Amino acid sequence: MLTHALIGDKGKTIELGWKDGARTRFHAIWLRDNALDDKTRSASNGQRLITILDIPADTTIDAATIKGDMLELTFVPEGKTVSFPSAWLSANAYDRDTAGQAGWTGKDTVRWTKATMQHSVPRAGYVAASRDCAVLGQWLAAVKTYGFAVMDDLPAESGALCKVSDLFGYIRETNYGRWFEVRAEVNPTNLAYTNLGLQAHTDNPYRDPVPTLQILSCIENTVEGGESSVVDGFAVAAALQAENPEGFRLLSSYAARFEYAGSSGVRLQSKRPMIELGPDGELLCIRFNNRSLAPTVDVPFDAMGKYYAAYRRFAELIEDPAFEVTFKLEAGQAFIVDNTRVMHARKAFSGTGKRWLQGCYADKDGLLSTLAAIEHQFKEAAE
Repeated sequence: MLTHALIGDKGKTIELGWKDGARTRFHAIWLRDNALDDKTRSASNGQRLITILDIPADTTIDAATIKGDMLELTFVPEGKTVSFPSAWLSANAYDRDTAGQAGWTGKDTVRWTKATMQHSVPRAGYVAASRDCAVLGQWLAAVKTYGFAVMDDLPAESGALCKVSDLFGYIRETNYGRWFEVRAEVNPTNLAYTNLGLQAHTDNPYRDPVPTLQILSCIENTVEGGESSVVDGFAVAAALQAENPEGFRLLSSYAARFEYAGSSGVRLQSKRPMIELGPDGELLCIRFNNRSLAPTVDVPFDAMGKYYAAYRRFAELIEDPAFEVTFKLEAGQAFIVDNTRVMHARKAFSGTGKRWLQGCYADKDGLLSTLAAIEHQFKEAAE
């Protein structure tokens, strides 16, 4: 609860006092730009209805009054009076001594290793998730928190993976189609259907923007071996940073280049760091795929040796079994990964049988939007 409001710097700032003794400051121009009235923001969707140029550059606070849990401010020269809930002011305070908090994308993220996740792989049944918002919300929350989850009880048929994406958003179609085949056989007649293992990687780093979600569903899996595995790239990057801060800085400061030119009419290229950080140092994206890495030419000569040493160490940590969680998909199961964070791989397999998976891409904004809507729905029901 607010205890006082003191206008300062000739109305350019205001200091708010709180019942617990804390104090926070705000700028008048920031408060005016973020006003919650229906002339500033749409009541139906929350979108801002004005531009920064609609606000006078010399905006100041002329009067401040605390009314219960609301702070009422009058801005001049507009002569506009706006009320702010104290809870909103507290939640959006930017005057703090502590290090910047994780941004919206990193909020509620939990990094994991084999020790913490191998026996607690998040999962849900498709039928239950499609009928019960609570089940779906828990599954989506797991994807947001851990970067991956398994879904059971899907039809073991071609195209079933679309049912997963339909729960929260839309498939992102690419040059590979709406979905693509991951079919392999022991002793294949076509070398494309290999039974070799695949190194942990993120998909399509040569795209800009990169697909943020990947879904892999199993239609048939009767081989020996062929387990799927996932690695938390954020946990590995944090381990690298703790062990070798300079190597981490090099991989996050200089861009790698990725390219794909495997089919007629397709030439994809991107230039992004293997470890991408926000301006505040928050981990945003991991890109790791040896198959599509182009020559690195954006690192200075004097730093290239250390850059490659850091790249090698990053790869070693990714291959460390301590970071790897494994599971074998059966027919009618699928798993989803946050392709900006979690790397996936496949173990080699042998014996007899077939392994037929299908994959597709989707985007995280749809998943996060659906999750937020479900959480808002339950919050409103509880009030």
